[in-house]
Amino acid sequence: MKTAISIPDDVFADAEQLARELKKSRSRLYGDAVREYVARHSAQSITESLDRVCDEVDCRVELARAATRRTFERSDW
Repeated sequence: MKTAISIPDDVFADAEQLARELKKSRSRLYGDAVREYVARHSAQSITESLDRVCDEVDCRVELARAATRRTFERSDW
């Protein structure tokens, strides 16, 4: 598919240089860049990233503690 976009001159120059270094066409470079951007910013990717962070810092345990604490605070014993 053909499309036209406007980008700043410095971004264009950097992309041209990178395309030459990677021996890729401009179209291929821009296509790869957009594909990577979409993958990185998709909802699933964001969820997976958050899950990885939570696994590292054990968020679920702290969230469960906070929820339990709030429940007890609202309850009459």
